[in-house]
Amino acid sequence: MIKLYKPLAVVLISLAFIQCSDNKFSIAKGKVGPLTVKTQIQELEKIFSNDSIVKVLSEGAKGDNLFQDDDQYLIYEKGGNHLLTITPKEQLDSTSTIKSIEVFDNRYNTKSGLTIKSNFQDININNKISKVESTFSSATLFIDDLNATITIDNEELGLKDFSTQKVTIDQIPDLAKIKSLTVWFN
Repeated sequence: MIKLYKPLAVVLISLAFIQCSDNKFSIAKGKVGPLTVKTQIQELEKIFSNDSIVKVLSEGAKGDNLFQDDDQYLIYEKGGNHLLTITPKEQLDSTSTIKSIEVFDNRYNTKSGLTIKSNFQDININNKISKVESTFSSATLFIDDLNATITIDNEELGLKDFSTQKVTIDQIPDLAKIKSLTVWFN
């Protein structure tokens, strides 16, 4: 009877590890890997204890620069691979929650298979694009079901940089590559 429990225990433990490894790189609304809308900045050291965190901090409200950038926490694997850039809601506040996460590693993916290496066809088939906004150098796609934005360079769209031409979904080539993928936690 005991011999039967050992294989069963091994199978259950294996399934638990498989489930945990799948969650490590999953993207969903309000979730990127182990990070959720409730994650505080002070928890990053523990969550990414096997990785390196580079902190790029602003001067906060006491600084002289009115147009300062947000704090950023760049997460790198020990081998140097850039995984994520995390921006907190409140600057210089370790109890702040996360405002946004920009994804750099293609292992992070959604249930539909969307990764930073996906092309426009992959995005369009598997996600509802609610809006497209044009800038001088890119088009930004809004994916409401993920609360995410995807940026595609004008070069991928066949447009010159600094073009003010409005871009529609129909104008984006199927093979256009993603420049950036950002998940918003608001």
